Order: sequence, then structure tokens, then C-alpha cells
Amino acid sequence: QPDDRGLIGDVPVLRVTRRGPEAVHFVPAALEPGAEVLLSLDWERRFDHMQQHSGQHLISAIAEQMFGFKTTSWELGRQRSVIELDTPLVTAEQVEALEKSVNEKIRARVPVTVRELAADDPEVETVRSRGLPDDHVGPVRVVDIKDIDSNLCCGTHVSNLSDLQVIKLLGVEKGKKNKTNLVFLVGNRVLKSIEQSHSTEKALTSLLKNGPGEHVEAVKRLQSSVKLLQKNNLNLLRDIAVLIARDFKSKPAPKHLFVLHRKEGDSEFMNIIANEIGTEETLLFLTVGDEKEAGLFLLAGPVEAVEKLGPRVAELLGGKGAGKRGRFQGKAAKMSRRGEVQALLQEFVSHQNPGA
Repeated sequence: QPDDRGLIGDVPVLRVTRRGPEAVHFVPAALEPGAEVLLSLDWERRFDHMQQHSGQHLISAIAEQMFGFKTTSWELGRQRSVIELDTPLVTAEQVEALEKSVNEKIRARVPVTVRELAADDPEVETVRSRGLPDDHVGPVRVVDIKDIDSNLCCGTHVSNLSDLQVIKLLGVEKGKKNKTNLVFLVGNRVLKSIEQSHSTEKALTSLLKNGPGEHVEAVKRLQSSVKLLQKNNLNLLRDIAVLIARDFKSKPAPKHLFVLHRKEGDSEFMNIIANEIGTEETLLFLTVGDEKEAGLFLLAGPVEAVEKLGPRVAELLGGKGAGKRGRFQGKAAKMSRRGEVQALLQEFVSHQNPGA
């Protein structure tokens, strides 16, 4: 169970851990030894942990009674908790029956009590336990859920199962080594989950313009439409890439350098242009994406020129890239510096073709 938090006077407690029989409190400021202070507990956090922990005891006990599923470990998470059950399979029907049974116990207002036993008391051996820590000293605590469970535990618990309010089993997940993880929420976490789901439902109802029962079908239709639009967009980009390349090749002017930026393009768009124009004689600098921030780039052309210029182009664009066989491509973080790259390439081409 996670530690408690709160205040010692006006100093916040950042963390509490156990060192043998002592509780060690971590605070950001020194405290005066011997001073009288008021301790303030973060009750919302404490009560949440009490609900989840007592809920785990109840679920584990009923799961073992009904199906013989033993609990091997559990985790009290920030948003949901998980019980590891020593079984490779838990069916949906078993989850449903387990949830029904634990909530019946909550409605029955079963008492929960805590008692202490000496560590060498023979009764300790009869209580459900996963063992004591090696550095444990002093008596041991036993948490009893009347007529349901007795368990060695040092955690904080409710005094009656009615304080749990409700338990919701969210389902199971595959665990490690032929075990199954059972995911659950207790009490206020169930209410928060319902509120979050309801808010999401209201938002979807507004966006999709239909009722909750139609949300799934509406999203499926949107997904199909998006896939079709993406396919059509890709085909159009390919056609545009071919037309751009043909237009460049049809011009009588020298074809030593070709520079182009298109916001909507992608890597395939740039490579199609490079393939159509040809890179034996022409040096191409192509970019796609945001004009001033991040995007993709392609430098293509004669192998020696690309090997020499590629790393410098990536450096100017604040990005990284790699290349082979006359093509160097990668991601750019500073697309606003495309002009500097173009000037670098223009200077290189001018030196290579002084009469052009």
C-alpha cells in the first residue's frame, strides 16, 4: 500500500517509509527536536487507499472461496489496481459472478476488524499470509473480514465493508508465468470513472451528432472515410509529384539544381520526384512538412556530391539523416533554414559548373 501524506505543522511530508520498527518521514525542511506540532493527514488519499486495500482483501478471499484462485501479489495503482491470480484463465462468467458476490458482501455491511498477535502465536500460522518481512519486529496485525477472511496485513482498512460503496471488476489481462491479472476499482474510484466516462460520452454525442448507442458505428464510418481520403490524397500527391518532375524536365534552362518545398508531401512524394527527374546530373533538395518548424528532407543527386553535402544539410536544418547511393534523407527541426541550405547548394553547383 502506498504511504500516507500530510503535514507536520506546516511542513509537508514528501514520503514515508519503514525502517525496522520505525516510520521514517521525509520532509523538505528541518524540524525542531522536541517541538509540539499538529499532524494533518491527507484523508482523501488515505481513505482511497483504505477502500482499495480492503476491497483487495475481499476480492482475493471470495475468488479463492468460489474458484480456488489464490492471490500471489497485487498492486495499488494511481488510477486502477490489479490482483495477480495463480491461474492461467479467468472467464468472463467467473468475473461476473465474482463481482456480484463481492458487492453482495458490501450490501450486507460485514464488519472489518484489526487485532494484534504475538509473532510466535500459533494462530499466526492459521491466518492467510504471504510471509513477514525479514526485518519485522514486534506484534503482527491481523485484518478480519467477519466470516470471510483473516489476513496478516500492515495496511489501513475500513471498519465495515459498506464503506467500500461498490466494487467494479474491469476485466482480466494476461499475467506472467501462467497467471492472470484481475483489474478492479473500489468506491470513489468507481464514481470518478463513471464521471469521466460520462464526460467523454457527452463530448462524443456533441461531436458525432448522435446518441451514445450509435457512437461505435459512427466512429467506424469516420475511420472508413478517413482511410478513403488518405488513399485518394496519396494518389493525388503521386500524380502531382510526376507532373512537377515533368514540368522541370521540359524547361530549356540548365537543370543542375532543383529545390522544392511542399507542406502536404511525405517521403514517397519526394522520392517519386527524384526518380522522375533523375539524379545523375541534377542535385535535388526537397522538403515537406511545416515551413518553419519540423519536417522531412531529401538531398538527391550525384553520389559524391550527396556524400559531401548531406551531413552539412542535416546540420543546417537541425536534424539527423542517413544516406546511400546518392540519396540522403532525414528529419529536420529547423525548416526555416531552408534558404541557407539552398544557398549552400547553389554555391556548390556554381563551382561544379562554372560556365552554366
